[in-house]
Amino acid sequence: MECVFVDRAQAGERLAERLAGIPGPVVLALPRGGVEVAEPIVRRLGGVLDVLVTRKIGYPPSPEFGVGAIAEGGEPVFDLPLLHRLGLTPEDLAGEVAAERRELARRVAVYRGDRPLPDLAGREVVVADDGLATGVTARAALRAVAAAGPGRVTLAVPVGARDTVSAMREEADEVVVLCVPADFRAVGQWYEHFGQLSDADVLEVLARNPAPG
Repeated sequence: MECVFVDRAQAGERLAERLAGIPGPVVLALPRGGVEVAEPIVRRLGGVLDVLVTRKIGYPPSPEFGVGAIAEGGEPVFDLPLLHRLGLTPEDLAGEVAAERRELARRVAVYRGDRPLPDLAGREVVVADDGLATGVTARAALRAVAAAGPGRVTLAVPVGARDTVSAMREEADEVVVLCVPADFRAVGQWYEHFGQLSDADVLEVLARNPAPG
């Protein structure tokens, strides 16, 4: 199968074909990029679209270098082998975790206001993102979802690194990935158009797909 997608929406349409047997799930997109992947899935399957907000936990000397992640409703998840190589412990990152919790809460307020996440207890849940690189963000999201007692959880992404995809199978009931390229280097290399999304873009998708109630 061709591993280069035109954009996130086309990737989501192809994922939706693979997920067609799941009836009316709660589809949780990891913002920002995951929302454009998730929208065609909800359009095809029905159900509910919402966001599950996550934040990367950065390496203090180079914050863009992620060593962990946190998702709303969940606890921090760290790449422990990486921390060991860097000579760090999770406790060393308490300040970074606190800062990301604050930013996570701000983004939840922007995207959802006072509305809580949908009730996931006993439900079919699809967690959608635009790709899997290290997987630490997806792992944090899946663990937060698992804590809510869903009936079944599927992780759906268009493309991912081979080792990461394999590791995610321990975190979800099913992992649906369209392409696992041998030469994976970054998610964006597998899209012709991979522009950054804004908060306004996320809100526009959510407005088109309002949660019931």
